[in-house]
Amino acid sequence: MTHPTFSFEMFPPKTEEGVAPLFNAVHELAKLNPAFITVTFGAGGTGATGTGHLALRIQKETGISTAAHLTYINLSKHELAEFTAGLWHNGIRRIVALRGDFPPGWRAPDYTEGRHYRFTDEFVAGLRAQHDFDISVGAYPEKHPDAPSLETDIEALKKKCTAGAKRAITQFFFENDSYFRFLDLAAKAGITTPILPGLLPIANFQRMQVFADKCGAKVPGWLVARFEKLKEEDTPKLALELLVAQIRGLKAKSVPHFHFYTLNRAGLCRDACRAAGLVV
Repeated sequence: MTHPTFSFEMFPPKTEEGVAPLFNAVHELAKLNPAFITVTFGAGGTGATGTGHLALRIQKETGISTAAHLTYINLSKHELAEFTAGLWHNGIRRIVALRGDFPPGWRAPDYTEGRHYRFTDEFVAGLRAQHDFDISVGAYPEKHPDAPSLETDIEALKKKCTAGAKRAITQFFFENDSYFRFLDLAAKAGITTPILPGLLPIANFQRMQVFADKCGAKVPGWLVARFEKLKEEDTPKLALELLVAQIRGLKAKSVPHFHFYTLNRAGLCRDACRAAGLVV
């Protein structure tokens, strides 16, 4: 059996002071030889320059293939084409294509004019038409918050894959059964594109709950109970224990790749990859 691979997500810091800690984490994680690193887009559809700059710098300094997240919700097709042309020219070959969060006060453009993408599958097709990017898209085992049903969400995923996505990376989840049920439903819908699990280390339980509420990820009762009466200094130990157990449970069923939402911190992801046997 092929040894599982893994990747890490980083995000652009809000201030200049956050750049040095970010790159300390990047270089620490790069020692593990991940398959790729991704850099998120600014919240609310902003931050293209920061994302592109960081992706280029990470790839240059580490030699590891780096993907720029790109969202279309607040940018025109022309603006996106200019940005992706710059990425391609500078050696970035991977993109994570997403709709993005609606900015405050956002109003839908007139899609009949053809200047904006309306759906992510259109965006993926547009990227593929421009350059031969390696494109990842999002998947939601517990349903995207804006989707009317899991079935319609899976149909949207199928369209993204048909348009040219090479893989889907899931939103984080804490119960592996949710992921495997989603894989079964996707397979029944005719999706053959790899759907890779996204995993979130719980460095801060309250912060994680905010993330989960925003993106529709379920926080099971047993997980709340584990952290409820925990002393703050004991959080890292439990977080590592849970992450390693989750990786091992997925690995036991031959999951080929793991994507980690690092929150720009190396420690938990590094230790979990080693403890779970992902690092050769």
